[in-house]
Amino acid sequence: MKINEITIIEKPWGREIWLAVENEYVGKILEVKKGARLSLQYHKKKKETIYILEGKMKLIHKDGELILDEGSITIEPGDHHRVEALEDLKLIEVSTPHLDDIVRLHDDYGRCND
Repeated sequence: MKINEITIIEKPWGREIWLAVENEYVGKILEVKKGARLSLQYHKKKKETIYILEGKMKLIHKDGELILDEGSITIEPGDHHRVEALEDLKLIEVSTPHLDDIVRLHDDYGRCND
């Protein structure tokens, strides 16, 4: 699957802006509204690297709770994780192309795996 143009997907927590879907990687921008949080989740195969562009976030991760407002972090397959926006947040996420392997453990918007 390849994206030839930018695709915007509205989410209950903000939106995703898909920049590229290639055989080797996926690149997208995540805009998360202050106070919103993504699912507590993990991936079976997908590896993600998140770069903070703007804002401050709390990351629930294997290392505990981290407060981040700069830099990057890599999420390995199997790592339980959750992003919460402490301020309006803008991230770049670059991942391996495994798009359908999300396992939601807890979700504020009723999207858990059953």
